[in-house]
Amino acid sequence: MLVSVPLIAAFSLYLVRTSALVLATPLLGTGTGFAGYKIALVVGVTVVVFLGAGGGTLPDVDGAAYALLALREVMLGLFLAFVLQAVMLAVRVAGELVGTEMAFNMASQVDPGTGIRTPLITQFYEAVFFLGLLAVNGHHWVLRALSTSFERAPVGSMHLDKGALELVESLFVEMFNAGIVFAAPVLVLLMLVSVLIGLLARAVPQVNVLEMGFTLRIGVALVAMLVFAPALAPAMDVLFKNLMGGLEGCLDVLGS
Repeated sequence: MLVSVPLIAAFSLYLVRTSALVLATPLLGTGTGFAGYKIALVVGVTVVVFLGAGGGTLPDVDGAAYALLALREVMLGLFLAFVLQAVMLAVRVAGELVGTEMAFNMASQVDPGTGIRTPLITQFYEAVFFLGLLAVNGHHWVLRALSTSFERAPVGSMHLDKGALELVESLFVEMFNAGIVFAAPVLVLLMLVSVLIGLLARAVPQVNVLEMGFTLRIGVALVAMLVFAPALAPAMDVLFKNLMGGLEGCLDVLGS
C-alpha cells in the first residue's frame, strides 16, 4: 500500500504548519477574495516541502495526542509568520506617525486584509514595502525558513529554546524603533511646520490658523514624502536585514 495512515498523518501535520504560516503572513495570506488560490498555494507548498524533507511517517497516536501535535504545528507556523508581522509593525508605525502629524488620518479606509480602518499613508508605505520585498525575493526567505523549520523541529517532536520570549521582545523593540527612524525625515519637517504655524498665529491673529494649517500640513507632508523618497531605499534595506535576522533567530530558537 503506497499511502498509509502514518504517512497521511505526517503529511497533515506538514499541512497544518504550512497553512498557519501562509494564512498569517501579510504577504501571502491577506485579502478577502476567493480563497481557492490560498488552498492551492498551501497544498502546493506542503507537497514540495514534504517531498523535499524526504516524506516520513508519524507513529501511531491517539486522537488527543494528535490534536496536541496539530496545535503545536499551528503555533510553529504562527511563530514564523510573527517575524514578518513584526517587520510590518515598523512600516505601520511610520505610516501612523506621519498620517497623524499631517492630519491625514481622517481619510482612512478599511483594509480588506484585516478589516481594520487603515490610514492612507500607512497603506502607501505598506505597498512600497511589499513591492520592495518582492523585488528582493523576500517571499523566498519565508518559504525557505518554513522548509528549514521542519529540519530544526520535525513533526511529532519539538525543542523550543528558552530564548523565544527574548526574541519576541527584541523584535518588537527593534521594529518600533525602526518605524520611528523610518518616518523621522518627514516628521521633523512637519514639526517645523507646526512651530511656524504657532508663530504665525501669534503674529497675525486674524489668520484662520486651523484652515491654513490643515492645508499646509498636507501639502508640506506630500512634498516631503516625494523629496525624501530616495531615503526609503536604505530604510527598506535595514528592514529586510531585520527580517532575515528575525527568521534566522526563530530557526535558532527552534533548535535541532
